[in-house]
Amino acid sequence: MEEGLVGPRIYNCCKCRNHIAFHDDIVSKNFQARTGRAYLFTHAMNVVIGEKEDRQLMSGLHIVADVKCSDCGEVLGWKYEKAYDDTQKYKEGKFVLENFKIVKEGFYEHISSV
Repeated sequence: MEEGLVGPRIYNCCKCRNHIAFHDDIVSKNFQARTGRAYLFTHAMNVVIGEKEDRQLMSGLHIVADVKCSDCGEVLGWKYEKAYDDTQKYKEGKFVLENFKIVKEGFYEHISSV
């Protein structure tokens, strides 16, 4: 029996299914957002970055910008623009996407052929 992985694993906007991020770009799955759990990604696509603002988060004060779907405008999370604390600098330039706001596509584990 031959097995193989299927297609890229992608996260889409929960409202319009626009492609937003690749599974391989996840840095951490241990983030908390307004609606619950969230993932930290190195990249996001098909998004619009809002205005920068200071925001007090669980890990301290950061400059962040909301991230919206470029098709429907749904707020999906935020982008870390600047971290004031040196221990948080690794987040700069990365994206937090709320699990409640994104849906999986192409997460088939294996296909088998006889």
